[in-house]
Amino acid sequence: MADLVYRKVMRDIKKKILDSEYPKMKLPDERTLSKIYKVSRSSIKRALGILAQQGIIFKKRGSGTFINPLYLKNRAMFNYEGSNIGITDSFQLDGKRQGIQLLDYQVIPASPEMQQDLFLEPDEFVYKIRRLRLADDNPFIIETGYIPIRIAPTLSPAVVKGSIFNYLEKAKGKSVTRSFMTISVSPSEEEDQQYLNLSAKEPVALMEGIFFLDDGTPFEVSNMRVHYKYMKYNTFVNLNEE
Repeated sequence: MADLVYRKVMRDIKKKILDSEYPKMKLPDERTLSKIYKVSRSSIKRALGILAQQGIIFKKRGSGTFINPLYLKNRAMFNYEGSNIGITDSFQLDGKRQGIQLLDYQVIPASPEMQQDLFLEPDEFVYKIRRLRLADDNPFIIETGYIPIRIAPTLSPAVVKGSIFNYLEKAKGKSVTRSFMTISVSPSEEEDQQYLNLSAKEPVALMEGIFFLDDGTPFEVSNMRVHYKYMKYNTFVNLNEE
């Protein structure tokens, strides 16, 4: 599938940022960028919007769009390319190679709680997907997710061995751009100790929440049990979003 236009623009802008091609850390305005890349302003707007979500650039009212100095100082924190907000893309893994081991893949009826969280009808079904996330072959997350079949009817076992959010964007043109998460800590359980190589005395971090598509549709209910040594989580918060 041909790469999306706005992603090509994003890549080139990021390359120019790293090559110090923007004087005074300021990007050209949208109209100028549209002429430079010979694409629509809507494509430019989307590319800049995603770069802003990633924290790479920021807009200063009345002055223009500027490069975040932190991006140049610590690019490892900004290593994700795309408009989705996948959890492992937000963890700081210091360049470790990420991998996924599929533990379970089922189609099950949506429980009453899932129907409420995902806005489903009583007769709808969901995928139940359990995966073990790896960093240089070392397990660091046990992830259990529930995704409505009607939103992603082609979500096969082969697909879920990779990034589900990236697949959704490339194959379906949909992006996961918002989430509601709770983060806590708990004593590790037997399964945590087995999969994450924890001792009975070591804790596990819990991340639970709902991910939403860019149109506001709930996409996934997810539960993640994270090895405490990897619980350094990067995120950007925009308090001025309308």
